[in-house]
Amino acid sequence: MGTRGTLVCAFAAALILTAAPAATAKKRHVAHRVRQPAGQIACTINGCHRIPPQCHPEMGYSWDGIPTGFDIVVCPR
Repeated sequence: MGTRGTLVCAFAAALILTAAPAATAKKRHVAHRVRQPAGQIACTINGCHRIPPQCHPEMGYSWDGIPTGFDIVVCPR
């Protein structure tokens, strides 16, 4: 292997060594973002909105008992 082959190997090693910390940092950043609580979304007749953590969505019904296809948000007192 001549000087040219040694330079190619050194260049490849330098690329690998500089790319590894960046990839690790990116994975760490993405993992941090995933750990954050997403919360729940309820799609009511007024649109889809994030609901408070203590509340939960339930199926909405019309006055005669037919499902409306929209959620209602139920919260404790």
